[in-house]
Amino acid sequence: MKVVAEGGRRMRRYALLLAANDSEYVRKVYGGYFEVFVRAFGDGDSDGGEAWDLFRAVDGELPREDEVAGYDGFVISGSPNDAYADDLWILRLCLLIRELVAMRKRLLGICFGHQVICRALGGRVGKARGGWDIGIREVAMADPLPPFRFLDAVRQGLPAPYAKITEIHQDEVWELPVGADLLASSSKTDVEVFCAGDRVLGIQGHPEYTNDILLNLVDRLSSAGSITMAFAEDVKSQLENTEPDREFWLKLCKSFLKTETEEA
Repeated sequence: MKVVAEGGRRMRRYALLLAANDSEYVRKVYGGYFEVFVRAFGDGDSDGGEAWDLFRAVDGELPREDEVAGYDGFVISGSPNDAYADDLWILRLCLLIRELVAMRKRLLGICFGHQVICRALGGRVGKARGGWDIGIREVAMADPLPPFRFLDAVRQGLPAPYAKITEIHQDEVWELPVGADLLASSSKTDVEVFCAGDRVLGIQGHPEYTNDILLNLVDRLSSAGSITMAFAEDVKSQLENTEPDREFWLKLCKSFLKTETEEA
């Protein structure tokens, strides 16, 4: 059934597949990661032009088979879990990813989401050979880029010759699935951005993160002994002197999720 917004437009529907539990900080300041993603990738208009739903994938909650067709696009979030692990919810998520790709649904993966999509489609994922990557990273876009319409946002708005993005990960994509295109890389991570046709996009960094979310995560990792105090201080110092090109990345993600295609 098509949901119609005011003015006769069909309401677009999106689903966030949340692969992490809400931190106390994000829940208190933002109302949870769902709100962070909707603020970042949603239209933010008041005319009811789109709707977002939350599925807590990390708790085994995924859309039913009869619900999938009703969505225009899906976003898979980051996670502290390993995309190459064999937890039941991760294996079920891989099956759903293959189903979404077969149905030609738009699928955007962020960090863990980027990695688990690669795994599900036949790529290889593992521990980052260079260890933790945390902070603001300069990402170089491929030249030339594939001729997909959603990439017009890159062609027209690249800060040049690179775009800075927020990173916090210790896993990475080792090998892309057959037929996928590498869209961006960095000095730390070979596969920063990829696409598989014009309906699948993976981004290793975090376009949705604000600096305060990153700083809170750094403090938590430091307190837990996952990173050293010196490492944490270096990240904080970097954030005082540079910022991600957040608007560029948000424009790319929105363009991907909402650009119509000739096949649509």
